Amino acid sequence: MSDKNKITHTHDNDLTHSMVHYLLAIHKLKETKGYARVTDIANYLGLTKGSVSIALINLKKRKLIVEDENKFFTLSESGHHEVHSILSNRTLLYYFFHDFLEVEEETAHKDSCLMEHLMSEQSRLKLFEFMKGLNRNKTFDWSTFKTLEEFMDAQKGDQYLE
Repeated sequence: MSDKNKITHTHDNDLTHSMVHYLLAIHKLKETKGYARVTDIANYLGLTKGSVSIALINLKKRKLIVEDENKFFTLSESGHHEVHSILSNRTLLYYFFHDFLEVEEETAHKDSCLMEHLMSEQSRLKLFEFMKGLNRNKTFDWSTFKTLEEFMDAQKGDQYLE
């Protein structure tokens, strides 16, 4: 089996659920305030500055975030790519659960949040193609996007596309 088609397991995934929340918090703070500091991230996530500082060290080691000389954090190019992948996964899963499976909105939101960082690129592509092909979504017009890349580029903030 080639590396491209190699199946990985949840424990093989580099990003944990909490790491994802840190990346999304930085992304959201940068979009809304224009900057993200340890204090801002801690307030946003409801955590202590100490625990946030420790988590950010790990994200810096993984080259997902960058800290400037003024102690402001931004996503690196790879961090930005991860955030768009995560947001795309969340949006796909939310609409699949809510519109295709008719799961209640709150449950669809919770489940998509829990699973957003676990989905492979192959599954994301196949789910996008499946939903676009059926286009029976009640609240979202999948025909707006020609490709998965267009869909991923449209991800902003931490809200579902409408």
